[in-house]
Amino acid sequence: MPADPADARRRAGSVPVEPVEPVVQVARPDAAPTGGAARTGAAALAGVEARPGVPKPDPVLVADGVLRRFGGLVAVEVEHLEVQRGAITALIGPNGAGKTTFFNLLTGFDRPDRGRWSFDGRNLAGVPAHRVARQGMVRTFQLTKALSRMTVMENMRLGAAGQRGENFFRALLPGTWRGQQGGFDERAVSLLRRFRLDEKRDDFAGSLSGGQRKLLEMARALMVEPRLVMLDEPMAGVNPALTQSLLGHVKDLREQGMTVLFVEHDMDMVRDISDWVVVMAQGRIVAEGPPETVMADPAVIDAYLGSHHDAPLDLAEEQAQLQAAEAELDSLAQARGTERGQP
Repeated sequence: MPADPADARRRAGSVPVEPVEPVVQVARPDAAPTGGAARTGAAALAGVEARPGVPKPDPVLVADGVLRRFGGLVAVEVEHLEVQRGAITALIGPNGAGKTTFFNLLTGFDRPDRGRWSFDGRNLAGVPAHRVARQGMVRTFQLTKALSRMTVMENMRLGAAGQRGENFFRALLPGTWRGQQGGFDERAVSLLRRFRLDEKRDDFAGSLSGGQRKLLEMARALMVEPRLVMLDEPMAGVNPALTQSLLGHVKDLREQGMTVLFVEHDMDMVRDISDWVVVMAQGRIVAEGPPETVMADPAVIDAYLGSHHDAPLDLAEEQAQLQAAEAELDSLAQARGTERGQP
């Protein structure tokens, strides 16, 4: 039988690696389900009550009594939070609400004053960041952490976990790690193609635009084959031309069977892609629920606009407020007249 020309070119290295889908899925016995099962996880939230700390049908992340102080300032005080498996959950709130600090605590980049949390039933309180990532819970940062003086491909290679060549003695014996390295490179190329960065693979990461760095950081996080992806303001500093691309990638994470928890200030994005919304204010969870319900919650409006934002609802209420103000002014005028000895 004559040789397949495409197969020959593939062996010669002139044909790219096959598409990414089989590679990106989590290849673990305890991995989250993909496709329809992931959509079922999101649909399970339909019957969940909209209130802070509400239990979820199948939580992948559970936090209890998490407190973080900086001097006299309470940055985070979360009594109870559950994140539903297979769903996209948005964590929103005004600047200074404690969202990023909460992310830092959960992922091992900071330590709490008290509290505990578990991921897939495993306690992660006090576990360092690299071990948290090995458990399948990874994050990106508001300010991207791409290593500027390394190429895009080298950044991707750093994201792979369990590399045999990282051991000093094994590094001296290339035969013990070259095969594994080839598999990592294959997955990296597949992910770069998925995020449309394959043509940049040999460029320095520092030469990428802000949006491309966000894409690189997300692709590098997927090298770990995570079950929970935490994105800290994925749209911050991104060119509007890349916004829709990033939205599509976040949705695709759920379709691949992963759980997504993200921090975002863009309410249009929150409404578009989130299945559930958690609201933080002054370090506490003040509301939870579907996007439409949360956006209309008075506690959420107060958190963003302050508790003195109320406007008259109709003409009668406006007149009542004016009469009360006039009565108060008359009372003040009378009091001042009495002080001056006037009748």
